[in-house]
Amino acid sequence: MQRSTDRIRTTQAGSLPRPEALLGARVSADVAAAVADVVAAQREAGIDQVGDGEYGKEMTQRVNYGAWWSYSFSRLGGLELDDTPPQPVPSASTGLTLGTFAQRRDRERFAEVYADPDSGATPNPRGIRLPVCRGPLTYVGQEQIAADVARFRAALDAAGLDEGFMTSIGPGSCSRIGNEYYPDDESFLYACADAMREEYAAILDAGLVLQVDDPAIAENFDQVVPEPSVEDYRRYTRVRIEALNHALRGLPRERIRFHLCWGSWHGPHTTDLPLADLADLVAGVHAGAVSFEAGNVRHEHEWKVWRDVDLPEDTLLLPGVVSHATNLVEHPELVADRVERFAGIVGRERVVASTDCGLGGRVHPQLAWAKLRSLAEGAAIASRRLWRT
Repeated sequence: MQRSTDRIRTTQAGSLPRPEALLGARVSADVAAAVADVVAAQREAGIDQVGDGEYGKEMTQRVNYGAWWSYSFSRLGGLELDDTPPQPVPSASTGLTLGTFAQRRDRERFAEVYADPDSGATPNPRGIRLPVCRGPLTYVGQEQIAADVARFRAALDAAGLDEGFMTSIGPGSCSRIGNEYYPDDESFLYACADAMREEYAAILDAGLVLQVDDPAIAENFDQVVPEPSVEDYRRYTRVRIEALNHALRGLPRERIRFHLCWGSWHGPHTTDLPLADLADLVAGVHAGAVSFEAGNVRHEHEWKVWRDVDLPEDTLLLPGVVSHATNLVEHPELVADRVERFAGIVGRERVVASTDCGLGGRVHPQLAWAKLRSLAEGAAIASRRLWRT
């Protein structure tokens, strides 16, 4: 995985704006051409470690916060779509119950905001039909991931690039659906881990960098009802990280990125769990890099937390230095300042400038590309300062 050996490298967190013609498109040739275009566009914007824009994960509408998750529904056997919301089941080990998305405390506290379709806070305007597991969970997405990998590898080769990253859902997030087959939530969690491991291996076997997206690690806190103590939630989360590490066992840590966030919808986020209560657990993930929100107004101040985290010495930080949560385009000088904060903690070689979350489906395409250019410009400013002799 790229390190900032002679300058601050740049990347992004996954989803990028896709052409209107691609929304809902499953024609391989259309997706392949779009992937080639988005790889070239990232390089033109100044991004070093590029992704495929998550174009293999179907989106049917421009504003979409859930494609990173819902794509897995068609890649797992044993699931059935159901119009009836699944009933929450208490955790076997902690007794905590994960409620529905509508039961989030942020939604309850700001009910008027979330009820207003013009507020911009609604997580998914058209909703997501959640599946229920009613049989043995298996991975059935072999053809889909093979097509994703082949398209991306061809795009990288055409751009003359050796390295790129591809995202895949983590077991903590994958398991946030109904379960009527496994005896308890932990059995189902580990079934998700075993199933998704096949996708992780396919990405790595293709010579790509794997990014595991598991926002549930932080995001679940706002959805557990009633509100748990921090210690109870840490125990609940520790099980999910253990399941993730089970899925990643034996895979090359130096080519794995872990993405943490508090959910990318444009809500108030006043009930987010502080990073300080999670950072030490995140440091224990079997991954060589951690991608996290650091550029939005709810979490930017938490850069200081990393001073006290016992990170493995070779772990890279991929802080978000531009955000999906605002239409304002960050000034390159601000981006440089944010980069330098983290360089002052872990050293310049271990910082790769990134985005808070994926930009696709969350901000207007013109804004997304402007943000990526500003990210690259800010990284260049920080490089001149950090490598000043």
